[in-house]
Parts: sequence; structure tokens; C-alpha cells
Amino acid sequence: MVMTATESGTSAARSFGPAVALSCRECGQQYDLGPRFACEQCFGPLEIAYEFGNVSRESIGRGPNNIWRYAGLLPVPDNVAELPNMNPGLTPLVRADRLASEVGLRSLHVKDDSANPTHSFKDRVVAMAVEAARTFGFTTLSCSSTGNLAGAVGAASARAGFRSCVFIPAGLEEGKIVMAAVYGGRLVAIDGTYDDVNRFCSELIGDPAGEEWGFVNVNLRPYYAEGSKTLAYEIAEQLGWRLPEQIIVPIASGSQLTKIDKGFRDLIALGLVEDRPYRIFGAQATGCSPVARAWEDGHDVVQPVKPDTIAKSLAIGNPADGPYVLDVCRRTGGAVVHVSDAEVVDSINLLARTEGVFAETAGGVTTGVLRKLVAEGGLDPQAETVVLNTGDGLKTLSAVDADVTATIKPSLDAFKDAGLL
Repeated sequence: MVMTATESGTSAARSFGPAVALSCRECGQQYDLGPRFACEQCFGPLEIAYEFGNVSRESIGRGPNNIWRYAGLLPVPDNVAELPNMNPGLTPLVRADRLASEVGLRSLHVKDDSANPTHSFKDRVVAMAVEAARTFGFTTLSCSSTGNLAGAVGAASARAGFRSCVFIPAGLEEGKIVMAAVYGGRLVAIDGTYDDVNRFCSELIGDPAGEEWGFVNVNLRPYYAEGSKTLAYEIAEQLGWRLPEQIIVPIASGSQLTKIDKGFRDLIALGLVEDRPYRIFGAQATGCSPVARAWEDGHDVVQPVKPDTIAKSLAIGNPADGPYVLDVCRRTGGAVVHVSDAEVVDSINLLARTEGVFAETAGGVTTGVLRKLVAEGGLDPQAETVVLNTGDGLKTLSAVDADVTATIKPSLDAFKDAGLL
């Protein structure tokens, strides 16, 4: 379902705040705001173009304690904080001194997005898609998902009053399946990889059966993707309105990394932070590392792979934003690095042991890449560094091997005899 310019123009002007158009990332062609995601001229991806008003640190500080404090920088209406939404964001930026000491850094913070309503960063992007879906009159929210997005769409649909029907590859972690199914919508497993699921959803969009459906990461993708900018805004604000010198971001589709870069550039352009260099590093699991392989080989094209990793939330073998990730990491002086599943598990345990943050496998990937970069001299050990944890370890319990230390009789003698003092 694609609105014409006359159908969408008036309502979009009211409902999308500072957003003024959809712009092709390849050829620059612009379109009226509507539920479309690909350029009709070159088939390149579309993203939101803005004309920002007067946004200051003070006006942001007066906003609510969630992502809507940045409404003046997002494609949402002025009254967005009053609408039924999950209101994610403003998650902790944990000063990670013990982890920093362990790996050999002077200054390290963990941006812990497991504190969002459904315990992953996906609540941010879905919040944007919900507001777009309201404006376009969709009745059903849907997505293709590796797990976290399915739960975020299910919860947001329940809160906002949409029907939901989400699609996942068969064989996801049980915690993610329960998290997606409990909200009362339809959860459909497809026998195949995430990329197979995504292709199916693209077919459904073109069929009458998918009319009035908003696919958050397909026909609502330009709006959805902007939610990741709020990570950049929050990190800068929580650091005292300055940019980190180094940041490690997980790569699934790659959109999160590119939008964090866009968010940093927004803040610089508006004079909200000092214009100083920052380096962005992408993190992948070895078993699904098409962007990291392209980086290692010096290629501009990302060759698809078949995922084989415990980091299922990052298991996208054909990442849509892969080439743009390469561009960002090259421009900022970063890199794209991969780590093995064994390193992922070890890094989950390290983060939990040193900082009390229990990360899902994606957090193990970023922490593992952090360790690898420090060991290989890829990070400046004196620079202010941020690493992202994008989900809760309770969703990927099967990835770690943790159990009781001992089972004893209920007596002090038994406790002493077990050697636990």
C-alpha cells in the first residue's frame, strides 16, 4: 500500500515533525513522505530528510525521560509523548571501570539497551514505525525478525491497539519465541534463514493479503531506522554533551551502525556537541560475518553468507546496509571485526563478571570485538570508548553454561565442608 503525494502530503506535514521528504541514499531523488522504501529511479534505499527547527540542549532536557525528548530530531508529531507507545530509551550508560581495567582501556562505558521495555534496542525503532503506521492508517503491524524485533512489534502493537503478525526463522531461542508470542498476536515460524523470511515478507507486501499491513523493517523502514539515532543522542547527552572517541556497534542489517553515525552528525550540524573526530567499529560473529569479510578483503560489495552462529540476533547473511557500514567505518577510521562463538560466550561471562551486565549473544559479540581490538592495537587505549549491549542475556540462556556452585545440606558444617569460605 503506497500513498500518492496528494494522499500523504497534508497528513505527513502534521505528523512527521521536522521530516520533509524521503531521499534516495544513492541518487538523491526525493519523494513525499509515505510508506515506501525504495527509489523508483535507481531502486536505492530511502531515508528521511529533515529541516530541523530550533533544538537546544535545554529544550531536550525539558523533555520526557525517554526517546521522545528528541522528538524535534525525529519523524514524529509534536504530541508523540501523549500517544500510546512503549516509550523506550534513556537506558543506562554504565561506567565500566572494571571491564576497562580487565581489557586495558582508560575510559569505557557500556550502553545497556537491555533496559528497554522488551529488553532490546528494537523498542526504539519499533516506536518510530508505530507512529508512521498510525499516520498511514495501517491496521496490522508485521516484520521479519531474528527474535528481538518480533517481541518489540508484539508488545508495541498490544499497547497501541494494532493487530500483529510477525515472521521468524524456525529454531530461534525459546526465550525470544515466548517473548514474541505472549502479547496475543500471530507468530509464524518459517522453515529457512532470516533472509528467506525477509524475502517472503517482500512477497506479502505486494499481495492483496498484505494490504493495510505495516512491515516495520520493509515499507516502514525509513521511519523505523531513525530510531537508532536516539542511541547516538543519548550517549552524547549522557557523556555531558560530547561524542565518544570510539564506539563498538553490533552489525545485523547494519542499519543501527549507520544511523548512530547519522545521529552524531545531526548533533554536530546543530551545534549541540563539539565537532571532533570519532571512530565507529562494527562487530560481527565469525559464523555470520559478511561485512567483516568484505572489510578484510578491501571490497565495497558484501557477499551474502549462510549464517551459522549462536548470535542469532545478528544472523543476517545478506545485510541491507552492509555497504554503508563499510563507508562509515572507512570515513571515521574504524573497522569491522568478527569473533568466534567461543569468544562470544567468554565475553558474555566477562561482562557479567566485571560489570553485572548480563548480555545476550550480540553483547558478547561487541564485548569480544572490544577485547580483540585492544589486544591487536586497533583501539586507542587512552580514548573514551563506548560499547553497545543491545539485548538481555535472559533471552539467550542456552548460550552460556552457568549453574549452582554446590548443593549442600542446610547446615553451617556442610557449608564449611564444601570449601566455600
